[in-house]
Amino acid sequence: MAEEESSTRWDRYFLYGSIGVLALTGVAAWLAFALLRPTPPRTVTMATGPEDSSAAALGKRYREILARDGVGVRLVPTAGAVASAALLRDAKSDVSIAILPGGITDQKESPDLVSLGTLFYEPLWLFYREQKGENRPVLRDMRISIGPEGSGSRALALEFFVRAGIIDQASDKQLALMPSESVPKLIHGEIDGVALLGSWEMPGVQQLLAAHDVKLINIRRADAWVQLYPFLNKVTLPAGVVNMAEDIPPTDLVLLAPKASLIVRGNLHPAIQCLLMEAAVEIHSEPGVLHKAGEFPAAESIDLPLSEPARQFYKTGPPFFQRTLPFWLAVFVQQLLVLLIPVLGVLYPLLRFAPGLFGWFMRRRIYRLYDELILLETEIASGSGVTDGKVTRVERLNGLEEKAKKFRMPKSFEPLVYDLRLHISLVREKIEG
Repeated sequence: MAEEESSTRWDRYFLYGSIGVLALTGVAAWLAFALLRPTPPRTVTMATGPEDSSAAALGKRYREILARDGVGVRLVPTAGAVASAALLRDAKSDVSIAILPGGITDQKESPDLVSLGTLFYEPLWLFYREQKGENRPVLRDMRISIGPEGSGSRALALEFFVRAGIIDQASDKQLALMPSESVPKLIHGEIDGVALLGSWEMPGVQQLLAAHDVKLINIRRADAWVQLYPFLNKVTLPAGVVNMAEDIPPTDLVLLAPKASLIVRGNLHPAIQCLLMEAAVEIHSEPGVLHKAGEFPAAESIDLPLSEPARQFYKTGPPFFQRTLPFWLAVFVQQLLVLLIPVLGVLYPLLRFAPGLFGWFMRRRIYRLYDELILLETEIASGSGVTDGKVTRVERLNGLEEKAKKFRMPKSFEPLVYDLRLHISLVREKIEG
């Protein structure tokens, strides 16, 4: 009866231990998945600025490239870079990606944002209507569109052109028009000037560079601006680059150009960040009018620090699995590896000590009978305890032998059972003697 209770107790301990191991493994696996974020999202959201901006055109290219790997990109138009940065900072918005020029935000204002590197030069262009027989380097009391509230062109135009005295913030008739509205108005003479922030490829820039009676302001003292504002760069638009036959522009023109960076939220999944950087290499590594081949994307942190995945990408390229396997297969393999962390962390120590623990329990079952046998042998040696209640020594010994016969143990422990039965026989001889 005691042996049956012991066996039942052992089975219960084994059941409880198994449940505990499974629960502990499950909790460890859940923590690993929660902390290491092994599963990237299927869809991400990117703020792109106005429909006809450089960021809008590039957003469509990023969407096409990420779609190859089964990742959807939802594009959200905004008034411009300032508005896009605000959406990135807003934890309630779904926006996690944007292309922002330098000077729009910084680490103090946006501590949760990180950079994936710089992509291209994004000059601040100031076009104006040419007046016959008159040079107008200063556009005072003129109707100038500097972009709507929330646009990068408005923020930087007010910072630079007002300080340089090119426009007068107090007296100029500043208009808050979108590029799609301001560009045709300037071409048709309905307004006098337009400030744009965009790449060389921006449609509005190309239209105004080719338009007659429209000139581009040449920035004086550009070196001083670069010293005052480290996020600025001095770039030169070569003479004739727009139209060699008509010599447009007739001379080299100096522009102030912040570098545009690919900005993401710091908690964006590392695999998605790597996909974005691979897309950036495909899109921006070709030469352009204002940059050389291979100059971009670059591991530069202008206003915000580089993310850790970006640092690794620029050092060694994409992670091994993403470099050698299709994206979602690579993600699956990484998930398995993440799952192995808690499994090995929990099961390995258990598997290592389980044989010893199991052996201890098996020997313990036998040693309990040995305790009774030693007590009986001691009584024989001392001559005491002829009877124990109504149970004689022989009956007690028979009970021990019967328990030993009923043991069901692994073969490796059977010698212990045989030793126990042999010792019972020895004690029986003493009793009979």
